[in-house]
Amino acid sequence: MLKPFINQSLKLCFLGLAVVCTASHASKEDFTKTIEIASQYQHGDGIARKSFYRGNVLITQGSLVVKADEMEIDGSKGEGKEVFVALGKPAEYSQQQEDGSIVTAKAERIEYQRETRTLSLQGNAEIVQNSSSVKGNSIVFNMQLEQVMAQGQDQEDGRVITILQPESASKQKQEVQP
Repeated sequence: MLKPFINQSLKLCFLGLAVVCTASHASKEDFTKTIEIASQYQHGDGIARKSFYRGNVLITQGSLVVKADEMEIDGSKGEGKEVFVALGKPAEYSQQQEDGSIVTAKAERIEYQRETRTLSLQGNAEIVQNSSSVKGNSIVFNMQLEQVMAQGQDQEDGRVITILQPESASKQKQEVQP
C-alpha cells in the first residue's frame, strides 16, 4: 500500500530537484544518482499527494545536498506543478556545477515551484557562487529566465548587499594574449 506513495513521493522529489539542478548547470551525473531522503520523522498522504519530513532532514543526489529542519512536498496540483518547501535556521542547498564551482543558497525558507522554475529564498537569504554573493531578506530566482530579484534585509540600512569578486589575474592575462 505504501509502495505507490513512496514511488510517487520520490518521483516528485527527483523531478523537482532535477529541474533545480538543470537550471544552474549542475553536474549531469547527479541526475543518474539515487535520491536519498533522511529525516527523523516522515508522513506521506498518497491521496492528497503530499509528503512531510521533519527533524534533521537531509536530501542527497550526487553532489546536490539539501539540509533543513522540515521539508514538505506538495504534488496536489498535478505533475509538473509540484511545490517543495524547506524550512530551517537556515535551510541550505548546495551543488557542484559542471565547472567545478559550488553554488550554495540558504534562508529560513526555501521554496521551489516546478511549474514556474522559481526558487524563492525568504528570511536571511543568501546565494553564493565563486566568492560572489547576494544577500537580502528575500531573493527570487527565475531559473528559466536567469533573473534574480532581491529585497532588502532588516540589518544595517535595509538594502540588498551584492558582493562581486574581480576576475583572477591569470584569467585576465589569458584574455589579453592572442
